Amino acid sequence: MPRTPSSPLLLAGLLAGSALAHAALPGPFDAMVPRSLPGRPRQWTYASGVAELALAAGVAHPRTRRTAALAAAVFFVAVLPANVKLAADARRASPAVRAATIARLPLQVPLVLWARSVSRNAAGR
Repeated sequence: MPRTPSSPLLLAGLLAGSALAHAALPGPFDAMVPRSLPGRPRQWTYASGVAELALAAGVAHPRTRRTAALAAAVFFVAVLPANVKLAADARRASPAVRAATIARLPLQVPLVLWARSVSRNAAGR
């Protein structure tokens, strides 16, 4: 990711936008929750949205940016099983849907690297 002054704010915006999506359209997120998790999928959908909103606030604020960005990197790794489940569930879907769900999987890597970069850049300030 390019190192720009707005990079942390873009990451915060991405996290906040995703948090809002979890609240406004929870159904697709519910379907991604692995069945092995206890409780109802909607609880996990809302909990992950709240986590994303908290991470967004932390990344946006310079005093908490380093820790929050590092936590965001961990969060991006933690939600990978949901993306794997989404791809596995799409086995019988149309080729376009299958391709989209598989294409999502490697997108976690740049998100993790971006969050780590924001954390490292904040550490030097």
